Amino acid sequence: MELASYAAHAVRLVNGEDAAAPAASASSPRGRLRAVFEAAADGRAEEAAARLNTLLRDFPVTPQLTDHRSPGAWHLHLADPAAGRSAQEAAVAAMGLAVFVTERGIGRLGVCAAAGCRDVYLDTSSNGSRRYCSDRCATRANVAAYRARRRSASASSPSAPSDSASISPADSREGRGQ
Repeated sequence: MELASYAAHAVRLVNGEDAAAPAASASSPRGRLRAVFEAAADGRAEEAAARLNTLLRDFPVTPQLTDHRSPGAWHLHLADPAAGRSAQEAAVAAMGLAVFVTERGIGRLGVCAAAGCRDVYLDTSSNGSRRYCSDRCATRANVAAYRARRRSASASSPSAPSDSASISPADSREGRGQ
């Protein structure tokens, strides 16, 4: 059982990808998990760790082996079923984040840098350089930056020659400039 994989559950819970997840208020498990990501993303590691420790205390992990009355299909539940769904989700998410942080570091928890997106993510890149929650947000941000550079360049020199106009006839004949 790979406990760090449960950290992805925290991301789904915070980002609202779980249809059964309750609405996020600051005091709800979702809101409290978001606060961990936000503190980590802002470089407030001690605060993020303290918030995560509080979640671990408030939603303890109570491992239980179960087969759901299917003989031979044993697996592990991390939270007490009597605690209720919200508490179970929070316990699993907090435990997963704690294991992820111990393996990868608290700086690997992030909030998307794309304008208008506040989704959280786990930075699993080899060099810790992830800034966006998804390829879609990264592409949108990169396209917006490219268009802004193009607008800025065309505004600063409106009569700049096009790329094809800067190729000399000799370059064109010899196959250079292509």
